[in-house]
Amino acid sequence: MAGGGTSPPGARRTRAHKALRRARLTMRRTAVDHFRGEGSDALVLIALFLTVPLIAAGTLHRPDWCPPEALVLPLVAGGLLLRPVSLLALYAATAVALITETALMEGRSVSPDPIGPGTILVVAAVALSGLLIAQFRSRVGVPWRRGGTMLFDLRERIRAQSTVPALPPGWHCDLSLRPAGGQSFSGDFVVAARTGPDRRVLEVVLTDVSGKGMDAGSRSLLLSGAFGGLLGSLPPHSFLPAANGYLLRQNWDEGFATSIHLVLDLDTGDFELLSAGHLPGVQYAAATGRWQEIAAEGPLLGVWDGAEFHPAKGTLRPGDVLMLFTDGLVERSDRDLSDGIDRLTGEAERHLSTGLRRIASDLIESVARDVNDDRALILIYRD
Repeated sequence: MAGGGTSPPGARRTRAHKALRRARLTMRRTAVDHFRGEGSDALVLIALFLTVPLIAAGTLHRPDWCPPEALVLPLVAGGLLLRPVSLLALYAATAVALITETALMEGRSVSPDPIGPGTILVVAAVALSGLLIAQFRSRVGVPWRRGGTMLFDLRERIRAQSTVPALPPGWHCDLSLRPAGGQSFSGDFVVAARTGPDRRVLEVVLTDVSGKGMDAGSRSLLLSGAFGGLLGSLPPHSFLPAANGYLLRQNWDEGFATSIHLVLDLDTGDFELLSAGHLPGVQYAAATGRWQEIAAEGPLLGVWDGAEFHPAKGTLRPGDVLMLFTDGLVERSDRDLSDGIDRLTGEAERHLSTGLRRIASDLIESVARDVNDDRALILIYRD
């Protein structure tokens, strides 16, 4: 019979492994919470608290290397990392350190001079700025450590949604999106899906949200997610009415958008274009060597309920090209819209002799390089 006061070596090793695993999981959760801004900021506060007397001591002993203004360093870090309540405690410690430095340096008869009003104003200005930043972060609910990651994630989601699925042999698609001013967020977006029996139908929706750049980026992100969910879940002719109803329910002050919806049969090349106040598509017919506008009828999205959208039909034959674009490519205050479309088709025709592979970006550079507006271009063509 085994003694009751000891445990087998195997049981002790098992308990040690479990304790180590619990400690590792706890540290991992703590680190994740701290990165997301959900954990306590006590460790950061303690670390910054310790830097304040160190900087003060450095100022008293080597003011040439550590000037009194160095106290702004923990204040800047605190404004980015701490909550407002914790930040006020750090400010109190900094004020005590500054008063102590002033009192001790005034008793000296050697250089440097005692701390002047300018130093106090600099420290106070940095403290006020840090407090405003901390209050803004607290009100928005997005910590500094997570805010940049969130914006990066949103940008990548928009890019992932603005892709066209792989097409069968003989079909090609090229698209390019350029936000206004070189920003990361655009009011133009694309959603696409392969639908129908055996996924032999390609549906592409190009939308231009009112506004541009960052101003339209949040609405563009919301609409791209909603439109991506609707596309393929509804019959093609029901998509734009459903999208129109969705915008009306948002009650946005600036809530309208234009959209063009392509429904292409990948077996026959027959297509339909349905438009909601969008610019017409243009088709290049290889047989005739001419460009033709494909204009469908329909009102803007988000303007009135019960809107109807009437399709325009066509066929893409081998060698044909279909271009869809937003107004940033062709619209100018000093020229007619038709002139802008003619220039776009003329530039596109110059590339026909060298092939149309991956030229959407080059076309935007050619016709609308320095335009302060969102630009989007889609080309679909057959070998």
